[in-house]
Amino acid sequence: MPTPPARTGPQSSPSSTGGPIDGLPQLPLAIPLGSTPVATQNLNAPDDFAPPGIPRAAAGPWIPADGFQNSPEITEMDRIAAGDDDIDRLGGVLSAAPPWLVSLMVHMLGLVLVGLLLVPSLIRNELHLEVLFAETFGEQLEENVFTMAGDLEEEPLLTLSDLTSVDDPLASAETNLEPLRDQMLAASFEDPQVGLAFTGREPGMKDTLLLAYGGSRITEGAVGEALRWLEKNQKSNGSWSLRGPYQDGAVTENKVAATAMALLAFQGAGFTHDATRPMLNSAGNKKEVDYRRVVGRGWDAMLEWLDKDGCFWKKGKVSVEHHRLYSQAQATIAICELYAMTKDKRFRRPAQRAIDYAVRIQDAKGGWRYQAGIDSDTSVTGWFVMALQSARMAGLEVPSEVFERVSRFLDTVTDDGGSRYGYLPGYGSKPSMTAEALLCRQYLGWPRDDERLQRGIAYLANYPIDWSDANSYYWYYATQVMHHMEGDEWLAWNRVMVQEIPRQQVTKGGEKGSWSPRNDRWAMGGRLYMTCLCTFMLEVYYRHLPIYAELY
Repeated sequence: MPTPPARTGPQSSPSSTGGPIDGLPQLPLAIPLGSTPVATQNLNAPDDFAPPGIPRAAAGPWIPADGFQNSPEITEMDRIAAGDDDIDRLGGVLSAAPPWLVSLMVHMLGLVLVGLLLVPSLIRNELHLEVLFAETFGEQLEENVFTMAGDLEEEPLLTLSDLTSVDDPLASAETNLEPLRDQMLAASFEDPQVGLAFTGREPGMKDTLLLAYGGSRITEGAVGEALRWLEKNQKSNGSWSLRGPYQDGAVTENKVAATAMALLAFQGAGFTHDATRPMLNSAGNKKEVDYRRVVGRGWDAMLEWLDKDGCFWKKGKVSVEHHRLYSQAQATIAICELYAMTKDKRFRRPAQRAIDYAVRIQDAKGGWRYQAGIDSDTSVTGWFVMALQSARMAGLEVPSEVFERVSRFLDTVTDDGGSRYGYLPGYGSKPSMTAEALLCRQYLGWPRDDERLQRGIAYLANYPIDWSDANSYYWYYATQVMHHMEGDEWLAWNRVMVQEIPRQQVTKGGEKGSWSPRNDRWAMGGRLYMTCLCTFMLEVYYRHLPIYAELY
């Protein structure tokens, strides 16, 4: 991986970076689908997780506090309804009327009764709701209205509170999803159960989480376009390249990192070598998409590079030595995710070998850096923490002391007791390294209300996504941190991200579906690197379930 210099930057929450290359919350589940669908009617939905309903009846006519007697607008019928003694006058009026008038009144009454019987059959009893998707992100995200889009509107939706809780949210879950079969929109129960944190990628859960956390047809359409661009640029042997054949390739080649990141983009959307998935396009329509061959060929290439020791690096695959462990960590995340999602036995031993290798080469200081077993920095360490956590989610063996050593290392790179972090001990804190370290802290067990974590989140909130000072590495990590936090922190971050990331995607020409790296601090990583990080951000709604969600 490219080794970026240190800087800082802005965002609706984060920005900045440092080190060699920089990089999951309590939110109401009834949040409109991002780019937000807005009903043209004003629906009076209850405050808590209720689907749109018919507006409640009006409260009725206003009645003065002193009753009917003092109101100048009270009619004779009001008095009759109130039980007024003047009702006796009606009999006198009728007895004095001529016969023809009585006959006319009786016939008119008959016509009214016939009309009341016939008219309802001529009226279609339908409630018409027009759902509009705003091209800009509006205030609807803050309302507890569960708005549905496209072909989701006919189906019951699963909410996070329906899931069975587990003792260890990051371990491979043995939760029984069978009772939820009727609520899953399209989930396949033939597949082996996956670690709970990966269930968001299943079709039914994916739809629900998009709605719950502010994703939209626009974010999903952007993910679909990005995957098509990656498919187009896959090489004949199944690998990907950081250099090309597209425009704005990286300064140096790294086929392991390029292939691992491309596979992570497909897997983040739920695609594996043995599963197709429905994708929501930018028009709000769903279509079954088949990337099995793309992912399968990519893994054929990756397994060719994996040696008996669990290392993916081979001479000629990584041209810059200090990219070697970045690449190793990314490839390890990818293979652990694949095994967790598929339980394909072909990948269990290779995934465990890669994890064993990561454990063996952990530096005495507690982290990882450029060379196996030598030195530690926050940037490389963050990628390995995610690899180890992916292994735990997959049910692979990871010694607990590995995480204890990581915590001790992180203690050496904070400059204020735990809320801000730098690249190396003694280096000043930066938003990029702070976001990466706080994500590690979240996975290592810090509670949501930890005062240090809260201060760190407030610090990142000063650096929101800002394309005038693009910092994709920082955004990638800060997006995950904010998503895990949920609540106001996530709302503020997503309000910007849901607009800015799709807006910057190339929409025509040969690079359609990608993101240009030209304005990014890590432009040396190239177009594929930039495209994968942006895709990961737009998959965050379902890529990992938020750590602090009540289902845990």
